[in-house]
Amino acid sequence: MKLGLSSMRRLLAELGDPQTKFLKVQIAGTNGKGSACAFLDAILRSAKLRAGLYTSPHLESMTERVKIAGENISETDFARHASRVRKASERLVERGDLEAVPTYFEQMTAIALLAFKTAKVEVAILETGLGGRLDATTAADAEIAAITRIDRDHEKYLGRTLKKIAAEKAAIIRGGTAFAVIGEQSPVISRQLKARCREVEVPFVDAALIGARRADGVVEFVTDRAAYRVKKLGLAGEHQIENAKIAIALAEHLSGRFKIAKRDIETGLRKAVNPGRLERVGRFLLDGAHNLGGVRALAEYLRDNVDQPLTIVFAAMEDKNLRAMIQELFPLARTIVLTETTNSRSASYERLLKEMPKNLSKERTFVTDNVASALQAAVNADASALIVVAGSLYLVGEAKAQSARRRSECKL
Repeated sequence: MKLGLSSMRRLLAELGDPQTKFLKVQIAGTNGKGSACAFLDAILRSAKLRAGLYTSPHLESMTERVKIAGENISETDFARHASRVRKASERLVERGDLEAVPTYFEQMTAIALLAFKTAKVEVAILETGLGGRLDATTAADAEIAAITRIDRDHEKYLGRTLKKIAAEKAAIIRGGTAFAVIGEQSPVISRQLKARCREVEVPFVDAALIGARRADGVVEFVTDRAAYRVKKLGLAGEHQIENAKIAIALAEHLSGRFKIAKRDIETGLRKAVNPGRLERVGRFLLDGAHNLGGVRALAEYLRDNVDQPLTIVFAAMEDKNLRAMIQELFPLARTIVLTETTNSRSASYERLLKEMPKNLSKERTFVTDNVASALQAAVNADASALIVVAGSLYLVGEAKAQSARRRSECKL
């Protein structure tokens, strides 16, 4: 990891600044930014706009990170753009313009922006990778910015307090930003983000002020412009209402430039898809909750919507607040399976065992050092249970890959 914008800006310049050929919406935040991106992408596609979507990380294939008109970039196109980015990176090093080739994430971001230019997208939605101030996506100089709920995560890089973390993310709102949307926050963080907008003279909308309620089985949203009714949001969980509000505020602003009708917004909210977030696959519920805020949202969903026994398959990165995540989620389970992913930052199952509080029974806790064995252990442990796979998007990705492999073997 190498935080900073200088390498990314030089790389984009070497590629002809592809990011200048389309409108860009950058979304930062701790939790919910991927969901807000998914909602907005579905809205734009419902309005028949040619949209590009760049997200991270991927679950199974790098091509998932770059979507054009709702479809993953083809492997052929990905390889073509990746080769061009690699050659440009090497030229910069050979000329002495860069000391080293750009990082993996910088090159991935450049590939996405190049692909969007080639595909002639009208709007590109960019999910911030880490923080905001020094994230590679910020070098694209997005005209529109949005910030979802801010919580503690990546403190090693972003700061030990919520105010420091918020300052890093708020930096995507700069003098050149045309418009910003602020998602639901604690009062202190909300004031801080609004102060940032006023400081750099950027008009903004507070999405928390958008009305939302459930009535007669329908979710209703009310803004200053319109009222929207959606029978069921495409993304599950009560917490998705606040992410939908951000997408609505962004879509209403974009409607001043593009033809986006009320029905397009309603359709997009209903059809949005975000793999690996409360995704049902047979007996499995896959959720990439990878920090305390995400785990709390998952726990709330399970308490409100699941009445059968739970088996939890859990793995997480070693820099997370493991004890707090475990305390929030594990009391809901009848059976627990601790495992680790192939990612080098994955906490060992021994570490996870040590983080389990003494008041949690370990009698029905199983451990394994790989995801395939963990899934098999979960299947064998309790035939009546819903198997929840959570704690890391890397875990969810490996679980999906194992599921696809098993389906393929069954067909053979």
